[in-house]
Amino acid sequence: MSMTCGEATMRLLARYGVTTVFGIPGVHTLDLCRGLSGGQNAGAITHVQTRNEQGAGFMAEGWARATGEVGVAVVISGPGVTNAATALGQCHADSLPMLLVSAEPEAKTIGKGWGVLHEITEQKRVTEPLCAFSATARRAADVPDLMARAFSIFASQRPRPCHISLPIDVQAEIVEEIWEPVALPARPAPAPSKIAEAARMLRAATCPVIMVGGGAAGAAGDLTAIAEVLGAVVIASTAGKGIVADDHPMSLSASTVRPEAQAFLAEADVILAVGSELSETDSFIERMELRGRIIRVDIDPAKISDLYPATLGIVADAAPAMAALRAALAEVPGRARDGAARVAGLRARIAENLSGSERRHARLLALLDRIAPAGTVWAGDACQLVYTGAFAMPVRKPRHWFYPAGFCALGNALPNGIGAKMARPDAPVAVLAGDGGFMFTMPELVTAAEARLAMPIVIWENGGLKQIQDDMDIRDIARVGVEGINPDFVALAQACHCHGTYADSAAAFTEAFKGAFEADRPTVIVVRENDAWLS
Repeated sequence: MSMTCGEATMRLLARYGVTTVFGIPGVHTLDLCRGLSGGQNAGAITHVQTRNEQGAGFMAEGWARATGEVGVAVVISGPGVTNAATALGQCHADSLPMLLVSAEPEAKTIGKGWGVLHEITEQKRVTEPLCAFSATARRAADVPDLMARAFSIFASQRPRPCHISLPIDVQAEIVEEIWEPVALPARPAPAPSKIAEAARMLRAATCPVIMVGGGAAGAAGDLTAIAEVLGAVVIASTAGKGIVADDHPMSLSASTVRPEAQAFLAEADVILAVGSELSETDSFIERMELRGRIIRVDIDPAKISDLYPATLGIVADAAPAMAALRAALAEVPGRARDGAARVAGLRARIAENLSGSERRHARLLALLDRIAPAGTVWAGDACQLVYTGAFAMPVRKPRHWFYPAGFCALGNALPNGIGAKMARPDAPVAVLAGDGGFMFTMPELVTAAEARLAMPIVIWENGGLKQIQDDMDIRDIARVGVEGINPDFVALAQACHCHGTYADSAAAFTEAFKGAFEADRPTVIVVRENDAWLS
């Protein structure tokens, strides 16, 4: 059975379990498109037309966030790659499995600088710093090996994006053989001796703390049980939010940004950090004061001895490591602690110290928690409402709170929500965006409308780039470039074939938000920060 390399590539992706790709076809991806519509691979993979390649990358990111599975974008060479590069950076920073498949000019032109269409002198070098690996297939036979490398990384290592570039002449090569996926390697298991030592350290602690990152998403039940056995306070990163339910008596949610939580961390005598970088973008301070002994459990060996070196390092996938630790703790005598009382006191202090803006955010977030369907997936942007939501919005399951903290790009929320809804069509998905960030990827409203997604899109309108306005004000810098006018968001939504409304009361917001999940298309709901009902 012969087919072009482009067709064979799509067929191989399907055999690796890919069902959907996001992108915009172009003259340089026509042979890849043969494998998406018509030809011998007809119907195996669904192609979603986006309105910008950045949106395609962010949708692939949303797919990965919602499922933990590989999100795939297929783009043209040159500008398609540079447009999608922001999403690569976001997935690299937040440890998400994304595959970018791109075209490239003919292989004989690479590095020559001849001025061919979409030329980047050597395209893979643009994305190398943003990927686990970036490579160009110089012949069709390279493709199976590169795919095997990418999917082996996704299966067994710290998830990071990969980029495979196919020159147009390589795409057009005829392939006679059937490409098959390789058997994928397993993630590393923990050393029993190290699990036993971790159990002894934790049982002897007087103030144990568990810091949970996105890498622990598969260990939710065991981590919750460990926290209960130890009486340990749980603090999540933004990616780890919901792994231990935010309303669990031991959970402080994703509160490392709060000074109250930062001060408490200095009191911990043993810290169990699981699947977390302990990065600056979770606390937004240069370095947390962690005085206690640190047990780090991470699939990435480089994390064991970086900014916060481990007293005990365990290189392993979180799921088997936490299952083993839970069993080991049952065999080690412990001491009674009152972690729940500590959490209750810290929650109260955080609530007392909210700023005026944070109190308005908290009122809307509390309303959302009351009226949203159980299991709602929240696709958030880098905006003040979501900053507050990191510690104030209760989330009760892993992979249900998206906040692009690692790279802190703007414009993620809407395409992330689209990707999540397409990955999990039966799950309720809601978008939370600021007015400034929403405008970065606003055209993807049309993509959502075209797909008839019943999805509320909440825009927090606070007059532009409010966080930067506040930062300029604090430092006595005259505002510049942060107060541009907004469109009429309701009219804009309607022009993009969506429903739209301004919510001028809690009742109006509730009606619009609940109705959005039953609508025949997306619903844009605009909330103005200074409206009286939020005061």
